[in-house]
Amino acid sequence: MSRMTKQEKSWVFYDWANSAYSILITTAVFPLYFKAAATEAGLAGSTSTAYWGYANSFATLLISICAPVLGSIADFRGFKKRFFTFFFALGIIFTFLLAVVPSNQWLVLLICYMLTVIGFGGTNIFYDAFLVDVTTEERMNKISSRGFAMGYIGSTIPFIMGIALIILAQQSILPISVSVASQAAFAITALWWGLFTIPMLKNVNQVYYKERVPNPIANGFKQLFETFRKIRTYRPLFIFLIAYFFYIDGVNTIITMSTAYGSDLGIDSTNLLIILFATQVVAAPFAILYGKLADKFKGKTMLLVGISVYIIICIYAYFLKTVLDFWILAMLVATSQGGIQALSRSYFAKLVPKENANEFFGFYSIFYKFAAILGPFLVGLTAQMTGNTNSGVFSLVVLFVIGGVILLRVPEGNKISQSSSIPQ
Repeated sequence: MSRMTKQEKSWVFYDWANSAYSILITTAVFPLYFKAAATEAGLAGSTSTAYWGYANSFATLLISICAPVLGSIADFRGFKKRFFTFFFALGIIFTFLLAVVPSNQWLVLLICYMLTVIGFGGTNIFYDAFLVDVTTEERMNKISSRGFAMGYIGSTIPFIMGIALIILAQQSILPISVSVASQAAFAITALWWGLFTIPMLKNVNQVYYKERVPNPIANGFKQLFETFRKIRTYRPLFIFLIAYFFYIDGVNTIITMSTAYGSDLGIDSTNLLIILFATQVVAAPFAILYGKLADKFKGKTMLLVGISVYIIICIYAYFLKTVLDFWILAMLVATSQGGIQALSRSYFAKLVPKENANEFFGFYSIFYKFAAILGPFLVGLTAQMTGNTNSGVFSLVVLFVIGGVILLRVPEGNKISQSSSIPQ
């Protein structure tokens, strides 16, 4: 960290900041809290699960559709920071409200959660796009990887705090209910997210931009449609996005379905939380290692290495039987999970013109969000047809192979030219 500029450090610390939301609100605590609140209100388990799915789908769809439009507008001078701040404020305010809304108000909780999803997702569009503003092209692999590593490390601290409160409440060591302990975890999340975002708000500014024009919103829409019409002419970027869609779908599916997969193997919730914690810790140094190796062997090469590791993971999953096997699988995931995501971000950042980074990261966000559809469906279908969860995970090999083959076709050293390719 001492070798980074102030802007680089501030950007990296936002990964540290928003990691609390990712693990406590999205993954670990709030889903269980919502289910308990819905059950207390008399909703059947299947009904509350359906509402949970609808809420996530709608919020994700909304921010995905808006991403390239907002990105196109944010390319004009002064808009990127404003949009980042707006979505950050939206996310943190409604995350805090999760801590104060009564637990019996399941519908209000669900609405607040949807707004946190929109705030979190919207902020990340502009956060990723700020990578071109805070560092040089030569340092993008390193800085992007540092961001993911800091996120993994940072996520463990509020995670331990939140889970400790809940466990102490369960054991009646603290004179509070589990519901109150969960609300305290949500407050910790909001405070952590807000506190460590201050350096980003203070020190990071838009360096690359287009000068403002009359009616920037109308012009943003105009440029978006023109870019979308011509996107196939941006061959390196377009091929990369197609490859990214397939392999990141496999990555996301393994992340989102790992808990259910572990449960099917008979692993209890306590062990699953311990494995999740260990995965976060191990993933941090490997994310940094991927960044260093990418500078030596090129980002594309290391992306292919990461894809190869995931193919091994899917094959190994087919033979999974014991808790030890699941530990080995989790540690294999930890070696490449952060690295493949970090290098995808920096590789894409090198392909896009800096003045249009927001618009193109909007497309990047769409591919990332919609890449959460095919993988879970493939796993579910295969598992149902074969009656074997292991076969479902094994089926993800198809996504990684397709992604890797397409990635091989991305031309080397072809950055989009601002002057020749981007419509103004």
